Amino acid sequence: MIIKMKKQSTPEQIEKIQNHLRSKGFEIHDSVGTTYHIFGVVGDTGSFDTRSLYAFESVESVIRIQEPFKKVNRKLKNEDTLIKVKKVTIGGDNLTIMAGPCSVESKEQVDVIAKAVKESGAHILRGGAYKPRTSPYTFQGLGEDGLKILKDIGEKYDMPVVSELMDKDHIPLFLKYVDIFQIGARNMQNFALLKELGKLDKPIMLKRGFSNTIEEWLMSAEYIMAGGNENVILCERGIRTFEPYTRNTLDISTIPIVKKLSHLPVIIDPSHAAGHWDLVESLSMASIAGGADGLIIEVHHEPENALSDGAQSLKPKKFDDLMKKASNLTQVLDKKIS
Repeated sequence: MIIKMKKQSTPEQIEKIQNHLRSKGFEIHDSVGTTYHIFGVVGDTGSFDTRSLYAFESVESVIRIQEPFKKVNRKLKNEDTLIKVKKVTIGGDNLTIMAGPCSVESKEQVDVIAKAVKESGAHILRGGAYKPRTSPYTFQGLGEDGLKILKDIGEKYDMPVVSELMDKDHIPLFLKYVDIFQIGARNMQNFALLKELGKLDKPIMLKRGFSNTIEEWLMSAEYIMAGGNENVILCERGIRTFEPYTRNTLDISTIPIVKKLSHLPVIIDPSHAAGHWDLVESLSMASIAGGADGLIIEVHHEPENALSDGAQSLKPKKFDDLMKKASNLTQVLDKKIS
């Protein structure tokens, strides 16, 4: 629930009601505005009599949050959340571009791609070191060696790195090498993993499961935030439908819906949604126009020889063309690529 205090409330009055609620086992989430002091009450409030709070003369209103997600909820925090990763800020008026290969194949490969995407204006280097593949016989990634390569190349080009975390046992390794932990679609409801991520002070990019609703997705984000980690980025990568022309169906409607329900930034993955490189640019432009906070795009200098997802990877020249068009579009939308 959300409690709005009267304008003339003193710090002592606010502290008194907050201590009262803490004594009932609730957690307090403060949101101080320019005119009013508002704070959220997180916990099982179902049997709590909200009318009793009006006994405190400093209380103006008490509103129950009907949705099952609380900390993720825009009702609790109206301002957009900004996630800062080194020199990059994700969210707000920024359009953040993450780009790189699907899989880390070698140091030379990542170096060539990172140099190209950096020159085109990308901010964050993406790359997979542990690859969740449908077939056990396909390339599974280089593991820790891949993470080392990502870190080294990221530092060389002054780019934070994002990579997919598949197992909670890998968390210590990722803390050494990775700036943003990506949680893939298959692990969106791996609640044991999400709870561990909640204990960290590290940005988490949570991809939507290919068969999950928006509410289920937000509830998974709630797991992370409930543990204390509020550095959560949502990533839409397409959902499974009956349509066979694309790898997945990109749910553009996710953007305005999530923006209405939550304060968390939304990144779009057009590469996994499309499954075909020639669709990536169109889906990217549509996502930017729809209000996305950023894109994560697969780029490979030799997609014909890529060890994974070559068909959906852009060549550096195509990526550069996309970035130029994205820059023009952001000017129309009064956003900035940064």
